Amino acid sequence: MKKLRMLLAAMATMVAFAASVFAAESRPNIVVILVDDMGFSDLGAFGGEIRTPNLDALANKGVKFTNFHATPVCAPTRAELLTGVDHHQTGLGNFPELRQDNQIDKPGYEGYLNDRVATIAERLKDAGYYTFQSGKWHLGYDPRANPAARGFDRSFTLLGGGHNHFGSDQDRQRPDMPNVGLVYTLDGKQVRIPANFYSSDYFTEQFLSFLPEAKDKRPFFGYLAFTAPHYPIQAPAEDIERYAGKYDAGYDVLRQQRLQRLKDLRMIPENVVAHEQSSSRRWADLTPEEKRIEARTMEAYAAMVDRLDQNVGKLVAELKKRGQYDDTVIMFLSDNGPEGHELDQSFIIPEAGKAMLAGGDNSLDSIGSARSYVWYKSNWAEAGSAPFRSYKSFPTEGGTRVVSFLSYPAHARTGIEPSYVSVRDVVPTLLDLAQVRLEQPGEYSGRAVIAPQGTSFAPRIMPDAPQPQLSPAFAAGEMFGRRYVREGRWKAVHIPPPTGSGRWELFDIEADPGEVNNMARSNPEQLAKMVKDWNSYATDKGVVLPVIPGN
Repeated sequence: MKKLRMLLAAMATMVAFAASVFAAESRPNIVVILVDDMGFSDLGAFGGEIRTPNLDALANKGVKFTNFHATPVCAPTRAELLTGVDHHQTGLGNFPELRQDNQIDKPGYEGYLNDRVATIAERLKDAGYYTFQSGKWHLGYDPRANPAARGFDRSFTLLGGGHNHFGSDQDRQRPDMPNVGLVYTLDGKQVRIPANFYSSDYFTEQFLSFLPEAKDKRPFFGYLAFTAPHYPIQAPAEDIERYAGKYDAGYDVLRQQRLQRLKDLRMIPENVVAHEQSSSRRWADLTPEEKRIEARTMEAYAAMVDRLDQNVGKLVAELKKRGQYDDTVIMFLSDNGPEGHELDQSFIIPEAGKAMLAGGDNSLDSIGSARSYVWYKSNWAEAGSAPFRSYKSFPTEGGTRVVSFLSYPAHARTGIEPSYVSVRDVVPTLLDLAQVRLEQPGEYSGRAVIAPQGTSFAPRIMPDAPQPQLSPAFAAGEMFGRRYVREGRWKAVHIPPPTGSGRWELFDIEADPGEVNNMARSNPEQLAKMVKDWNSYATDKGVVLPVIPGN
């Protein structure tokens, strides 16, 4: 009876939500802000020490998601964010640059956003929205996959996955990954970037230039995709200097400080047990010179986040100036957990990592400049992802549970939302808020498409949102042969060698979000059921596992 009452209450809330939204005379503007490789606790509103007043204000006046999940890496997340469809079916089953021989020419592994899916920009444009995009794309170089061909009226786009944030690599060719990070397009046509380029500044400048004129009464959908704070860690000198000495105590201290603030903010339970760091090398083990290098790198990283926040402030100020702020939905999220790999040693792209490292001036005084090419190590990443396990590219909570919030000042509630939310849920949610109903979900523009697969969380952001429901009925995923499946409070994870045991692990993820207590041996029947269900998921979505020892 209790479950029935909760269900009826939730249904009543959804009906009330629909009545209130669809009775509105106007539809909201929508802005999606995507950041690259940000740690769960980097923002002040999520426990961080970095100066982020603009993002904090948005988060604190909106709904903060503490159980929001993306894919473990960027391109697949971007595909799911824009389509609401599992990335194995969108063309981004693997990184475009890292497809293996057994994956090439397989459906869902085209290496670009295929025609089996429709983007939210396409759907909103058809519904009368003006649409525009600025920043990173990473959904393929094929002209059919360019933002200009996928529903965006205006777009300034970095087609690849990464670049020098000061633009000094636009004429550099990388033989290991031709064109990656080097191609920029304006409305679908290749362009050069200016000499005074800095990624966060320029992407925001272009985004603001695309805002509609006052005479254009259409609602708008804007997608602002920063490359910060993705490596190489680079920021303007004045921002770096603001953090001088800030991280001299090291990553061990930072991790404990952030964990405590997360608890103080009630973002994680007080009794949560954090997963141990993967590296056994503690701050005390470093030489004085190593400490200086590490601290300076983190100062530059903080500066990247700070500068990103400044640009979000420019956007908010412009919306307020136009009188549009209160009626604009702002959805903010990271594409995955923080980067923690030693890129010159990673099993994914070691040669590329070595080439990038060798090509930079990474002396102490140069760190953070256009000449440097550094990244922060696993210890810093696990300070940013704590209490969760690991970081980017892993199916563990540290790789997939990301910082996220939604601000809708005139309509949404404020506070924390602990329920499980997936990046695939964003499209159904925004379509709900935009009052767009899919008459024929499996068709778009005369072609068969895969309908969005997520569930709208719009009712959960309303002032009378239903009581928390923490766990998903079912969720699953894969990247680089690393797999996960969730059912209710249970989560199973499989990580092949060389980075894992090659055996399935089982966790009670509600009681143990740090994935500390492997319950595979004590609950073999539960694990067996979940492995079977993952295999069914893989068959349904067309998963093609890469050839990796242990798969």
